[in-house]
Amino acid sequence: MTCAGSGGPEQDTAAAHPTRPRTLHRWILSFAAVLLSVLVACPPFATAQPTGNGSGAPSGPKFLKLSLDSVTPTAITAASDPYFVVSGTVTNIGDRPVDDVSVRVQRAAPVNSPSGLRTALRLDQINYDVAGEFQDVAEQLTPGQRKQFSLTVALRAGAETPSDISALDITAPGVYPLLLNVNGEPAYGGQARLDDARFLLPVLGVPAATDPKNPAPAVPPAVDAPPVATTFIWPLADRPRLVAGRPGSPEAGQALLTDDDLAASLTSGGRLDQLLSALETALTPDAGRDRNLRNALCLAVDPDLLLTVTDMTDGYRVLASPSDPDGSTRSGGGASAAKSWLDRLRTLAPGLCVVALPFAQVDPTALAATGDVTLAERALNEPANLVDSILSVKSVRGVALPDAGSIDTEAAGLFAQHGFTTAVLADNAVTNGTVRPEITTVKSPDATLEPVNPDIVRLASVPLPATGTTPPATPELRAATFDIWAATALAAVGSHPPTPPFTPDQVRYDVTNDSRAARLQDALGALSWSALNPQPGQPRSALLMPPQQWGPNRDEAGALLGQVNELLRAGLATPRSFTDLLAQPPDPQPFELDYLAAAAEEAVPTHFAEPVRQQAHRLTELMSALVDVPQQELSPRAFLTPLRDDLIRALTLSDRRAGGAQADINAQRRVDQTTRCVDDLFVSVTVLPPGGVYTLASEQSPLLLVARNDLPVAIRVEFRIDAPADTTISDIGEQQLPAKGTRSFQIPTEVSESRSLKIPIALTTPDGVPLGDEVKVSVRSNAYGQVLAIITAAAGALLLLLAGRRLWHRFRGQSDPADEGFDAETRRRVNRFRRARKRELHKQEAR
Repeated sequence: MTCAGSGGPEQDTAAAHPTRPRTLHRWILSFAAVLLSVLVACPPFATAQPTGNGSGAPSGPKFLKLSLDSVTPTAITAASDPYFVVSGTVTNIGDRPVDDVSVRVQRAAPVNSPSGLRTALRLDQINYDVAGEFQDVAEQLTPGQRKQFSLTVALRAGAETPSDISALDITAPGVYPLLLNVNGEPAYGGQARLDDARFLLPVLGVPAATDPKNPAPAVPPAVDAPPVATTFIWPLADRPRLVAGRPGSPEAGQALLTDDDLAASLTSGGRLDQLLSALETALTPDAGRDRNLRNALCLAVDPDLLLTVTDMTDGYRVLASPSDPDGSTRSGGGASAAKSWLDRLRTLAPGLCVVALPFAQVDPTALAATGDVTLAERALNEPANLVDSILSVKSVRGVALPDAGSIDTEAAGLFAQHGFTTAVLADNAVTNGTVRPEITTVKSPDATLEPVNPDIVRLASVPLPATGTTPPATPELRAATFDIWAATALAAVGSHPPTPPFTPDQVRYDVTNDSRAARLQDALGALSWSALNPQPGQPRSALLMPPQQWGPNRDEAGALLGQVNELLRAGLATPRSFTDLLAQPPDPQPFELDYLAAAAEEAVPTHFAEPVRQQAHRLTELMSALVDVPQQELSPRAFLTPLRDDLIRALTLSDRRAGGAQADINAQRRVDQTTRCVDDLFVSVTVLPPGGVYTLASEQSPLLLVARNDLPVAIRVEFRIDAPADTTISDIGEQQLPAKGTRSFQIPTEVSESRSLKIPIALTTPDGVPLGDEVKVSVRSNAYGQVLAIITAAAGALLLLLAGRRLWHRFRGQSDPADEGFDAETRRRVNRFRRARKRELHKQEAR
């Protein structure tokens, strides 16, 4: 059945058909049946669609999709033309053609509160009460067809304004919410509003009207307040890429990455390339930029990214399948791009403020839960040294920039214990006990929020530990707070935009419903709002904090830098270095941490803490046994540090906002790979079992053993030997095995009897941690023990007795009974020999 309506049967007159009531009844029933079938088979008629969830996302069936492509210029100044151009695209996403497609632009009242930067984008269309005229886009759009359009809009009307140009009656600076409204007539429906797109237009000044009949001067920004002290953190970070379970080794070969996405990011046109290119362009001396922009910027760099890029410069391998760490690999294609990008960063960084991010955007709460001091040292303190050594800079110290912008007391205590004096947090992640008003979706942009927190607040519940007997110079951990509304808008710029955990739940929506151009406009408006709207009792300052894995392209990033530069030039803002911000004294009022629920949901699950703690502890135990020998190529630290890095990467927050399931899989894979590698390290130091039965030649023969060390570093070991009964095996104490070598040992052994023995022998570290596998040495002893001693003693006693008896008989001149049994001739010969012997002795004495 088609959706076309069917006409009823021809109606007969009463004169021609006397049975008219029965015929009419049948006709009504037939028409009702046809109408019911049409209603069931056909979608409902199009009607005006109210705004639903999201930023201008209508509810009900969708027929058209309207997206903003560009706004030129992106911000209005007093020197601009009195017109701006809005370009967009209308796409038929429905299942039927839409006729008479037209668009118009509308505006609402300027945003007058920080939260209005978000809530104004969810206002009902009725609040956009200044409306232009509809302009035709297409006579008809068939399903799947799209049509681009451009609207020229005047800020204010004048006699010279062409009739086909809408005017928005903007006569004063401000940040204005604008709405593009598209109407059309879907098949089987009537004319209706089918979609809209919202965005913010920052107006720093109103240009002069050139209408000769009604001239109007330019309206510069009139702000009766000091300029906003502005600090802009520029992040360079990426998710962990190095495959886990590969300790340092001279023969390690090329680095192995999970994928080659980082190469694409570093190549011309990639995310990291464009972030760096935008900075290079903005800070070029001949780019027309004020040097003040450089003073307002601080480069925040992830040391894990720098280590990975450095490894890539020497060539690297990539897993053929990221889900199979033990599978085949292929050559990576980004070595030259990595070298070029790193060289450019090394050229740019020395002229900028630089601060190190926590290693691999680690979750400080999960890190604190492991309780491993060495792991925390690597994740929190070492990043500054790594950044300094790779980029040849001196980075800002003592400040932590957690990825979530919100921490709990355990994480704060961890920062304090490791010497940090300041943590950069969202301004709603700390509280002084004041009740916060509820943020709601309002019908007007008049929503107000609690006063913005001071730039620096003290966290009284997190004291810094004293060092020795001297109390710390700063008694408490502090927080530098950033504006959540500007940060939320900045996070939405670019590809794959996240909604940060500090964005209030009541104003969360899927920002991907908006086009990239619309999200950029919202960010430009957020950057400008505080400069144009001084608030009584609130600081004139702005710490601009994009997400650490930020995704704007070069044009978007350049537009944001250009907007900050324009604010500086106009006197609406003044640069404030990051170090100057950190040097400010904290507000005297004590504040408490308010760990945000969204941050807790996106945190690393607690079940990862224990396996990470176990493996970190095992690495510490192994590290204490390794020996740093000057002649060996690798130090113990360089050997084991990559495995510590793998454990830190398992606790990363970098991919948590994209979905917990894949993030958990990646984390578990890293833990498993590292665990297997640590197991292999411990079994690489072992006693070699002898080829057969070992025979002891005597009861004190030494036991000869050979130990092997397959590690590329020397190690200190001890023998653990369980001696059987009646066996004494001496402890030879701590010994050292060379790197990649073997060594023979003689173990003093005493066995009291001749027997076959099974002696369990193993190696341990000097702290008693088992190494390698235990071997059982088969020993055969030839010692007879007490039986041999008794037999020897008895034989000696018998010999003495027989000799004494013979002497006794000889002195008495008697023949020895033992001689009885000799014949007479033999005795005569013996006696003659004796007499001859005596005569000879007497002659010798006489002489």
